[in-house]
Amino acid sequence: MRRRVVITGLGAISPIGNDVDEMWKGIESKKCGIDKITLFDATGYKTSLAAEVKDYNPLDHFEVKQARHLDRSSQFALVASREAYKDSGITPENTDMERCGIFISSGIAGLNTIQEQCETNYVKGHNRVSPMFIPMSIANMPAGNVAIDLGLKGESMSIVTACASSTHAIGEAYKTIKYGTEDVIFAGGTEASIRRVGIAGFENMKALSNATEKTRASIPFDKERSGFVMGEGAGVLVLEELEHAKKRGAKIYAEVIGFGATSDAYHITSPAPDGEGAARAMKRAIEDAQIEPSQIDYINAHGTSTHLNDLTETLAVKKALGEASTKVKISSTKGNTGHLLGAAGAIEAIICVKAMQNELIPPTINYKEKDEECDLDIVPNEPVKAKINIAMSNSLGFGGHNSSVLLRRL
Repeated sequence: MRRRVVITGLGAISPIGNDVDEMWKGIESKKCGIDKITLFDATGYKTSLAAEVKDYNPLDHFEVKQARHLDRSSQFALVASREAYKDSGITPENTDMERCGIFISSGIAGLNTIQEQCETNYVKGHNRVSPMFIPMSIANMPAGNVAIDLGLKGESMSIVTACASSTHAIGEAYKTIKYGTEDVIFAGGTEASIRRVGIAGFENMKALSNATEKTRASIPFDKERSGFVMGEGAGVLVLEELEHAKKRGAKIYAEVIGFGATSDAYHITSPAPDGEGAARAMKRAIEDAQIEPSQIDYINAHGTSTHLNDLTETLAVKKALGEASTKVKISSTKGNTGHLLGAAGAIEAIICVKAMQNELIPPTINYKEKDEECDLDIVPNEPVKAKINIAMSNSLGFGGHNSSVLLRRL
């Protein structure tokens, strides 16, 4: 029997706000979280802009020793998960923690630690490499650290599918609860890759925007788009079986009603040019939700601001929704947050929840030049007041990973 899955808690730390409410206010006020890189000296790089988490001090959240033993990606995961835990009202008294899982993903995870320790090895020798190097850098440790911190003893996993990672985490959490394995799962993603080697790697593959004006850097679906802007942060949603949530009197934000995932099987970085893989993911989510495409009111697009992504996602939406693709409102909030890589899907799912709650469709900010090839109903620059009953969030990752999740207002 399929059990219904709802969202009962939210947590976030992002370039436009260090908690969910502050982040949503950033969306409402059309805040752009992109600015000059400060996490390292970017002199000599073609890339000068990123979307960093602002006003963040680890010691506001952790003791000195704990902060020193946590990569920035794990710190962000803990900050967001603690907020989601508090928001959900879950306690060991009202929830069996052995049936409470943790699915927190990352595209790269401990890149900061990897860079630091490789430099130590090169400069000072292998005997000076920290014994904490491995437990700080491996991709499962954000989930592991959150499980330890909150006492979550159910299934714990980290799905790594590049920029689709946290949408996969949400989708797999939804399926796991739906079929009865767990009652509650903390699902989402975290990323902290604004580092020399991270920027260099994406820059040299010509994926990043070289714009120097922050309002013309991350411009999804704009004809002048030239690449994405690296972001960082974490988003965590508490997914819960509906009757379990009702029994403990939880507030319910929305219901997860569908999930679809596919592979392009085409190229290590480029999406399939006709968007067929992403379209199949959307179709699978729609079939899983047992709805018609015309029932979708809003799509938060992956919309990275690269030429290929925005074009192929446009084609994919048309293939998946057919005639309904001309009527659904679409935006990309990466103009606000930059691209959080593996954490993007979780942040954007939270934005979808808040959009439904506040009856406000987020705009694609800094949009100026219409691209005739990206001819969907893009919401430009100003939010649109509208009741959203069903929202879709898309995420696409290097390697051809496609994922789509559908949320319904309750």
